Amino acid sequence: MRRLRQLAQRTPPGRERYIDLLRALAITMVVLGHWGVTAIGYDDGRPAGHSALADLRWAWPLTWVAQVMPVFFLVGGYANAASLASYRRRGGSAAGWLVDRSARLVRPTTVLLLVLAAGAGIATLRGADPAQVRTVVWFATIPLWFLVAYVAVVALTPPMYALHRRFGLAVPVALVVLVALGDLARLLGPAALANGNYLFGWLAVHQLGFAWYDAGRTGTRGLFRRGLPLSGRAGALLLGGGLVALVLLTAVGPYPVAMLHVPGERLDNAAPPSLALMAAAAAQLGLILLLRRPAGRRLRRSGPWQAVLAVNAVVLTLFLWHLTAAVLLVGLLDALGALPTPPVGSAAWWAWRVPWLLALAAVLAVLVAVFGPVEARTRRPPATGPAGAGGRRLRAGLAVAGYAGVLAGLLLNSLAPKTAPEPLGLPAPALVAYLAGAGLLRLLRSGRAGRHRPG
Repeated sequence: MRRLRQLAQRTPPGRERYIDLLRALAITMVVLGHWGVTAIGYDDGRPAGHSALADLRWAWPLTWVAQVMPVFFLVGGYANAASLASYRRRGGSAAGWLVDRSARLVRPTTVLLLVLAAGAGIATLRGADPAQVRTVVWFATIPLWFLVAYVAVVALTPPMYALHRRFGLAVPVALVVLVALGDLARLLGPAALANGNYLFGWLAVHQLGFAWYDAGRTGTRGLFRRGLPLSGRAGALLLGGGLVALVLLTAVGPYPVAMLHVPGERLDNAAPPSLALMAAAAAQLGLILLLRRPAGRRLRRSGPWQAVLAVNAVVLTLFLWHLTAAVLLVGLLDALGALPTPPVGSAAWWAWRVPWLLALAAVLAVLVAVFGPVEARTRRPPATGPAGAGGRRLRAGLAVAGYAGVLAGLLLNSLAPKTAPEPLGLPAPALVAYLAGAGLLRLLRSGRAGRHRPG
């Protein structure tokens, strides 16, 4: 508590505290949403989880608010723009920023993967079925799907921010058009034709974060502002326009009402992001702008601000480990013969929601206590000054290679079949690629790679 009070007192007056609140709320809602919507049952005598949304059609419109990944990418865009601008003001390069930015993302993720691999290896040595081990680890690593997209947009931040500075809001508009074309392609052909939307959709929302950061800092460029209007009027227009577009796209158009995955639906609005999800993101942004001033006033108080700081100190740890907490709790209750599996929507199922969430929160609290310090104590090195052209090119190339390794590892794990026999729970190529990329970025952060004397 003392450390939180000190951090609160040292907060710069000009900090946009609302951004930190949005990040904390978004991750909290993701965690509670995953826990709350998961139905547990038995498949061939083994515990298995699936989404309850297929049996709760009345809840589909609620996902317009519950699907908060756009909020996280919006906040990420703001934070990445602010961090990059600050780093460059201190004399750092884009490559140095990428290396620096990787610290808070890669270290907690590396710990998760190593712990899961070690646990899976022990289970395999004790006679567990490698296919079942893979299924359990696959479920625990579902959050890495999101991290693939987020690491990609972080890696692209320097060139995308340069595009933003040149073309402003025309960039996200163009990206949304690409999302619409991807949707058209998957409506007329194979779903894989829309895979580019994984990047285009989240980049579009990320660009809006750049525009928020630039609000009030820049003028106009051509027909499109570089800064996002932050007024209540702009918020109302975005909220109303986004909702109208969302209703038309889901009631008249071909898109499902649910913004989360529902088994059996023709399209998935979130995987990859669809035009309907972009409309939902616009409505959410409008609501965020409408609430900005009253929320900002409350965040000037010490108590609420300290709570936001506490969550943000371990926000990635909460996200990465929340499904591992579910795996541990389900395994424990199953071993005790006390795992409740009432039908979705029944009185017993609803009665179990509150104790289920409380039990999961208790398990996650233990995991955060153990692994949270890895994230909370991550220290970022100071920006490095100018170096020779050869040194800058080498550092940039190594940084790109490090990010490529991390992305390849995460993607290979997410795409691998969830029932393939894997003694470590993770595909060996995925683990090797990830650790190679993470190790290279670690070397760059410590200054032992990419050194080059000025020419």
